[in-house]
Amino acid sequence: MNSPAVELLFADEHLLVAVKPAGLLSVPGRGADKQDCLSARLQQQFPDSLVVHRLDMATSGLMLFARGPEMQRKLSMLFQHREMDKRYIAVCTGKLENPRGEIDLPIAPDWPNRPLQRVDVEHGKPSLTRYQLLQQEGDHSRVELEPVTGRTHQLRLHLSALGHPILGDALYGDEHSAPRLLLHACLLRFNHPISVELLAFEHAPSF
Repeated sequence: MNSPAVELLFADEHLLVAVKPAGLLSVPGRGADKQDCLSARLQQQFPDSLVVHRLDMATSGLMLFARGPEMQRKLSMLFQHREMDKRYIAVCTGKLENPRGEIDLPIAPDWPNRPLQRVDVEHGKPSLTRYQLLQQEGDHSRVELEPVTGRTHQLRLHLSALGHPILGDALYGDEHSAPRLLLHACLLRFNHPISVELLAFEHAPSF
């Protein structure tokens, strides 16, 4: 049985850019009930597509896929060398004290409470998020986020540590504050590894 169609923004012989809906896994999970995911849906149409990075199941937005292992390596290096410009939109609780700033807090796995992560000054890996207030929406703030590093749950944990958890966050906030996690990967910008052309993809959130 064919899976629902994937919203595809770009495809060439080297790479793909697709939009992941909230609530869909990026890659297969453990168990027969967790095999439906964006990577599996894409592979029905592009059997050579391979994952380069992931979004949390609750997060929506842009995901980049490689076509073949050599391109997967090249694109992974862009992430590793911070040559991949990423932006997210989120709605968080409260009013930000500063309209823009940086959250520089090291992150480590919270092993007794997996999959949670925690701020750990002693053992955590350096983690940096830049934020900018876009709009005040009553008691909530719409912000643009730039994850300079790419730690697991980084944006969710950093905003929660700042005292402004993202609405609908079941792990670091109040899952009942919104129908879903209000976090969306809205921009990917990078140089094509083959043509070196600057590519920029944008996708507005539905919230």
